[in-house]
Amino acid sequence: MKDINISKIISDCRRRKGVTQDQLAEYIGVSKASVSKWETGHSYPDITFLAPLATYFNMSIDELMGYSPQMTKEEIKRLYHRLSRDFSTKPFDEVISQCRKIIKKYYSCFPLLMQMAVLLCNHHMLAAKPDNQMEILEEAASLCKRIEDESEDMWLARDAVSVEAVCYLMMRRPEKARELLGEDVRPAPGDDSVIAQTYLMEGNMTKADRILQISAYQHLISLTGSLASLLQLQNEKFEEILHRIFAVDAAFELSKLNPNIMAVTYLNAAQGYCMQGNNEKALEILRKYADLCIKDFFPYSLHGDSFFSELGTWFENLDLGNAAPRSEEVIKESIIKSIEENPVFDSLRGDAEYLSILRLLRESFGGK
Repeated sequence: MKDINISKIISDCRRRKGVTQDQLAEYIGVSKASVSKWETGHSYPDITFLAPLATYFNMSIDELMGYSPQMTKEEIKRLYHRLSRDFSTKPFDEVISQCRKIIKKYYSCFPLLMQMAVLLCNHHMLAAKPDNQMEILEEAASLCKRIEDESEDMWLARDAVSVEAVCYLMMRRPEKARELLGEDVRPAPGDDSVIAQTYLMEGNMTKADRILQISAYQHLISLTGSLASLLQLQNEKFEEILHRIFAVDAAFELSKLNPNIMAVTYLNAAQGYCMQGNNEKALEILRKYADLCIKDFFPYSLHGDSFFSELGTWFENLDLGNAAPRSEEVIKESIIKSIEENPVFDSLRGDAEYLSILRLLRESFGGK
């Protein structure tokens, strides 16, 4: 990110152009002393001189001032992960204030606004008071709305709708999320298969393989996520759903490929068993949840395996790369809280196995 630094730019451009301060002053219609003050930073050019200066040096006014309203994809990625780390190590109010300053400065950089909305969603729970948490989610939703209304990038706008809907779910406003997404599921476009076929027709098997692997991976994670959500319905298919998820896990080694999706499954299953009054099965699943989080979760990164061998570069090129959207410390704390502060597990509070699971997590994650 660049701050306004017009003095150095004028000085550098004048020297590269091979002109003296007198010559530049004569062209602009000011004194040599004025140019000297501009270059030493003792004063700034009048706004009426910005266009002639930019024209003289063959650049835009933004370039002349050293200001860019946009950030590159790599700059956004680095900024996101730096702020994510800051949320785990610095006072929350300090970091959120910095986030707001960055948003204000780059308010027309829609890819940045998208990731700032994601950042706020992923860290809103760190705010001290529930009202502040809701305020931050409202801010994230408003950023998404701006992207939807102002960005000309169709795909970015579509992603913004999804994130905005998640914000409303977190705010417990399901009707607003449904208003954005619609009342029912629309058929998937299936463009990935078409893209793969274009490469197959050209004989480019490597590209076709990569596209189809990415597509299969995304559908696999989506399938497992949907099945894990079905567990919350508490219907007669509960055991069958869990059995089928475990079958997918065994077939694709999901616990190692994407431990997060299996952690969600275990948590939903444990909650389901508790709601059924089956504390023994709930504790058995919670033990698996803890073991997974301790053994397979960290260091967290998106990755392929021997079957999904073409995912590495794709993950690295995602907007946030292959790293987790929250710092390791914040993730570990949320894992513990998902058991310790979950009211569904109230019936387990005094159980020795429940206390043992919590103790194991705290000791493994370096907590108290």
